[in-house]
This record gives sequence, C-alpha cells and structure tokens, in this order.
Amino acid sequence: MNNHGNIQRLIDLRHQLHREPELSGNEEQTANTLLQFLKQQHPDLLVTAVGGHGIIAVYNGEIPGRTVLLRCDMDALPINESTEVKYRSAASGISHKCGHDGHMAIMCGVAAELAENKPVRGTVILLFQPAEETGQGAARVISQLDYKPDLCYALHNLPGFSMGSVITKDGAFAGASRGMIIKFEGKCSHASQPLEGTSPALAVASLITFFSKVSKHSEGIIATLIHASIGEAAFGTSPGKATVMVTLRAPTTKKMSQFSQDVTQQINLICEEEKLQYILSWAEEFPVTANAELPNSIIRQTAEQLGYKTRDAKRTFPWSEDFGHFTERYPGAIFGLGSGVNTALLHSSEYDFPDQLIPIGIAMFKGIIDRSLKL
Repeated sequence: MNNHGNIQRLIDLRHQLHREPELSGNEEQTANTLLQFLKQQHPDLLVTAVGGHGIIAVYNGEIPGRTVLLRCDMDALPINESTEVKYRSAASGISHKCGHDGHMAIMCGVAAELAENKPVRGTVILLFQPAEETGQGAARVISQLDYKPDLCYALHNLPGFSMGSVITKDGAFAGASRGMIIKFEGKCSHASQPLEGTSPALAVASLITFFSKVSKHSEGIIATLIHASIGEAAFGTSPGKATVMVTLRAPTTKKMSQFSQDVTQQINLICEEEKLQYILSWAEEFPVTANAELPNSIIRQTAEQLGYKTRDAKRTFPWSEDFGHFTERYPGAIFGLGSGVNTALLHSSEYDFPDQLIPIGIAMFKGIIDRSLKL
C-alpha cells in the first residue's frame, strides 16, 4: 500500500473527509464515504450503525487466534476553519481540527493492506468510532460489540513533536476529564433594591477565583472555565440565577475523584455563605486512557523495527481520549504520531492533519497487527 498511487488515493480520501466534517453523533455522510471505500476492500464482515454511525470491518485469518481491535475516530469539532487549503471545510462552523480525518484515512489504508494480505491467524477488527469528542462514542460501541478483543490499539496525531515520531508512555497516556455544570438558585429583585434579593454574582466570582488558583498551583489538576452567565440582560433587575460550566482534568482516576469532591465541597461552602441553592450535574466524562504493558511494548518494538524515531512522554497528557473506555475493559494502548514541532495546536482553527503521516500510521498499525497475532 506504500506506492505513490495508493497513498495519493488515501490523501484524496482524507481531503474529502476534511471538506465534509460532521459533529459528534451526526457522522452520517462521513460513514457513507467510508463505507464506499471499505466495500472495495472486501472485509469478511462489514457492520454499520455501530454506536450511532460507527462502522466495523472484520478480517479473519484461516487459523484461529487472537482478536486485535484497531480504533479510529470520525467526528469533527464546532470550530470555524481559518486555513486556506483547497479542501477546506464546506460546513460553516465545523471542521476537522483534531485530525480525525487523518486517523480515518490511516485506518482505510490498513483495510487496503488487509485486503491484499489477510492475516494468517486470528481476527482483526477495524473500528471507525463516532462521537469521540463528547466522550460518548466508545461506551456506546462497547455496549454493542460482539467481540472481546485480546488487544486493542489507537493512535493520535500530536503537534509539538517531530514529524513522524512515535510517542509512547507507560501507564496513563491521557488524563481524565469531566464537564461540570453548576446552576445557582437565588432570588431576583429590582435593581434599585438588590438587598431584597439574593444575587449569585459573588458566588460566581468566588468560584471562578477558586478554579483559577487550583489550576495555577496543582500539577496535573486543571479547571477550565467554559461558560458563565448571570441573570438576564435587563438593567432594572438584580439577578437571581446563574450558571457556570467548567471542565475538570486530572492525570489519574484517584485524583479526579478527589478533585471532584473538593470542588463540590467548595461549592457547598460558597452557597452556604451566599445563602444560595444549587443544582450540580456532569457531562462529557472521559476516563483515564492507561496503556497496558504488553500492547505498549508491541508499539515500541514495531516503531523500532520500522526505524521510526521514538520518544517516551514524561507526563500524562492533560487532554482526554474516550479510548480510555476500551483500556478500562481490554488490554490496550494508544500512541502518538508527531505532526511537527512548530505546528498549530489541536483544536485551533489553523490546524490541518499532515498527509505525510498517513503511510507512517499504516505501517505502524500493520506492524502492530503482525506482532500481536504472532504471540
């Protein structure tokens, strides 16, 4: 699959997926595009509507053996694209700024490799997973999965690392995160008589200050304010309600649990002081993505055999990956592919997945399959 014509076909596919991005849970056209390609790769089984718009392509060897699952993500982000590439997003306010278009192109390349050289033993499952960005897709897929993988793998492109390098890490690769929604309930009053009401303004200010201090002084513990609103846009009214939305991040499950408790306790204290009621809810929860020893060693051995530059991450990455739902249940590992030291950051409007990573990702996954099925 590494000849120029075949790789160019995958680059063209990546560009098409980039032009037609879809948000989490809405990946219908993306799935149709992938399905057209995958049908030509003649898998032994092709399953659609997995966890929403997900797709599974299965390749069986003649001899029974291990089951290996490779996963890529399908969804885009609610971000306006600012690049001027010819294949820029045609969807207003939506674009592939996490590189999932590249991940899908790589997995399609793996399917093409398996179509030409089916595994001798075992089973290979290629999973195109929806709704990664909201933390919902993996859990939905797992609830419908008829297979129990012996090993599972994923990759993610990583700006800030040299082009084509392979980034690994023992244990926790990507941290946990939770979306927290706090709705304060006070009492509205006339703006000329604010003391007759119970305004949540000071509570919101106190909570924002608390989050700021936590992020500055606790290594690996991050609270990012996402949204805050107080009252209504009416100059004659003192507010009685407010909403604060924040993302909590932590490098371990234990630290996330403690952090969540600490924040909840702080909200209690603030509301008692300001005489407010509140409603607390959670959204978009991602577990820690922890690499198991065996699959992680297979990733390293594959990279070394292929001659790719490898680098061990010194710390758990603060962003989250819903592949953690897989590593919670099955032995698995995720690795990074460096997309350039001076590249725009993920989730920025300027980011664009580098096409030169496609053959590298295919070679890595193919080598990982071969090693995993020979065990």
